Amino acid sequence: MLHTNHTAPKWVLLFFLLWLLAGSMPRTALASFTLEDEKKLGKEFYDKLGKGHFILQNERANTFLTLLGERILAHSDKAPFAFKFSIIRSSAINAFATPGGYVYVNQGLINLVENEGELASVLAHEIAHVNGRHIAEIVDKSQKINISTLAAVLAGAFLGGGGELTAAVTSFSVAAATSLSLKYSREHEESADRMGLTYLAAAGYDGKSMLAFLKIMKRYEYYSNTIPSYFLTHPGTDERSHYIDALLQTTHRQGGADQIIGGLRRIQTILLLDGKPPDANIHHFLKALKDHPDDTDALYGLAITEDKLGMVTESLEHFRKAVRLAPDDPDILRDLGITLFKLGQFDEALKNLRRATELQGNDLNSNLYLGKTLLAQGDMPNALRLFKKLEERRPDDPEIYYNLATVYGKTGGVGDSHYYFGLYFKKKGKVDSALFHFKAALKEFSQNRPKAKEIKKEIDSLIR
Repeated sequence: MLHTNHTAPKWVLLFFLLWLLAGSMPRTALASFTLEDEKKLGKEFYDKLGKGHFILQNERANTFLTLLGERILAHSDKAPFAFKFSIIRSSAINAFATPGGYVYVNQGLINLVENEGELASVLAHEIAHVNGRHIAEIVDKSQKINISTLAAVLAGAFLGGGGELTAAVTSFSVAAATSLSLKYSREHEESADRMGLTYLAAAGYDGKSMLAFLKIMKRYEYYSNTIPSYFLTHPGTDERSHYIDALLQTTHRQGGADQIIGGLRRIQTILLLDGKPPDANIHHFLKALKDHPDDTDALYGLAITEDKLGMVTESLEHFRKAVRLAPDDPDILRDLGITLFKLGQFDEALKNLRRATELQGNDLNSNLYLGKTLLAQGDMPNALRLFKKLEERRPDDPEIYYNLATVYGKTGGVGDSHYYFGLYFKKKGKVDSALFHFKAALKEFSQNRPKAKEIKKEIDSLIR
């Protein structure tokens, strides 16, 4: 059973940052909360979440959520915002949207839904809040609310939910909380359900998914003895269920799919691996396999968990069984290849990593470890070619610089090796080591070459 977590100490830092943000924003009373105000507030809030590392940086999961959100957007009366869909690193059951088109879903909620249509219904509801400009409406009705307080208010409304976290929110936003409540009204919820259900059906999903999601939430509330964060900002659940049911019986009777994009189970597995400690995950995956021994997602999750726990033999056994069941699954092939590389089994690692890149050519880790394997086997030309391509894609990744430095060092490119070691140590914040390598690199190039000028710029920037 999934439990909410409201006491993560890092959240305190977030609210401190938001409190500082509030002091840095213009202190002008708003006669009307304009579209530009919404965009500014939404971006400031998003940027602070990013700086506090509260937004999940997982390319696969983020791509899935964005594809789902954009499918809903394509069938909605989109507000004039550049929408952004993000996953919050929290097991709390919540989803919310802030002004300016920013939609957030917690890891806990994604892992709770039973199919793609239910998650799509949550996004449709939040998109409808943005399109309806419901928060702007609340702000407009308040008495001269200052924009300087709104970031803290958003934090208190959408990131709170109980325990020490609520205490932290209160301590940093008491003034704001007394001025404005961001809890949606029953009218806002009905409007978001009505619009969201229209978007959901138009996108090809079964409208019943929205009602099914609310039933799951009610069930979770009953069994966990905890009020999910979602209910704190989305009130009137029973009334919402009746309202949605009436719309399903009268307006949206055509049915639809519960899966269109596909791959939700894999995304849920990825989020579990990112969000929970290995000892908790191992019990989850073992239980899943007891009911369904050939569940490739559970086998994949178990293999990665065992690898993290140092259970190498068991990990390889479950990876290989998963590959037998799903021989063209790029995630399983990639992570089996990475495990084999770490064990020094380079031939088998190479086979799996090559196949993974054939199936999913843009996957960063597949290409990175393929390059490392080629390097380990002494295939320097192909390793160099691969790392140079990765440098173009990820110019800020220090690990790519380290591997380029190693390749050049092994092939006699002393100047380039020092140069890339300089970039590596610069990215790592080790200024003295970076300067040492840049100065050594400079000695290897004639002064009129473009490379020498580039190295001088790096040296000057570090000295400054």
